Amino acid sequence: MHVFLTGATGLIGRTLCGALLGRGHFVTALSRSEEAPRRLPIGVRHVTGDPVAPGPWLDALGATDAVIHLAGEPVAEGRWTEERKRRIGESRIASTRLVAERVARGGPKILLSGSAVGVYGSRGDEVLDESSAPGEGFLADVSRRWEAAAEPARARARLVSLRTGIVLARDGGALPRMVLPFRLFAGGPLGRGDFWQPWIHLADEIGLVLLALEDERVEGALHLTAPEPVRNRDLARAIGRVLRRPSFVPAPEAALRLALGEMADAVLSSQRALPRKAQALGYQFKFPSVESALQDLIG
Repeated sequence: MHVFLTGATGLIGRTLCGALLGRGHFVTALSRSEEAPRRLPIGVRHVTGDPVAPGPWLDALGATDAVIHLAGEPVAEGRWTEERKRRIGESRIASTRLVAERVARGGPKILLSGSAVGVYGSRGDEVLDESSAPGEGFLADVSRRWEAAAEPARARARLVSLRTGIVLARDGGALPRMVLPFRLFAGGPLGRGDFWQPWIHLADEIGLVLLALEDERVEGALHLTAPEPVRNRDLARAIGRVLRRPSFVPAPEAALRLALGEMADAVLSSQRALPRKAQALGYQFKFPSVESALQDLIG
């Protein structure tokens, strides 16, 4: 299968390129930078272009069999100024609209479009699966519009919304920032630590993307989360156990809100999301528990 990939130089995209090649797929990757080929596996064809602006890259996309659209401004890098919020939304919604409209005109018969469990807002202890209704808040609104922008593709392609949780990886993403205070003997929960955090090991993130690509039964929303979400305080304890460090120094909620501003709402939001669709399809998680994931990544 010839796969067109956006966001190829990101945390997920770099690993996904290698996994796709390893399964015999041909990969064309979109990036704004002409230096991107140096960061991509040998064998990946590179196309330069801006995913929020029409260009020749759309013709390259139209000549492929499937699209995996992961491009988007990082959410957790800096305070949410009005300009950053605009870029977070536009980078996802405008780019997805371009991709979906091109798919609707012909070419690829599969579109896997990025999304996030943030679509549910903060839901306390409520158990969430792929049939749960969207929630409220900035990220929920962005995610809802992000998924809606992909809808034109459904007219002629199999469409999957990849609702991803916190991706745990050794060399990037949230985990190194989570771990640093523990290494300095100052780790602990955020605020009361009673909110649920849906997480997934990078290996299972890739595994579920491949499932969505290759299994024609997968359609609509798909949770890319581990089967055992954890409360933040339990995640802190697990990090402490794996690193053999104390885990009882909380970060006060007031201090988080002062430091992060509106972004603190997302950091402290609670989503008890379960991957019921993946489990029903028989996917076997390599790292179902957070302790097993942490042992692999930082143990």
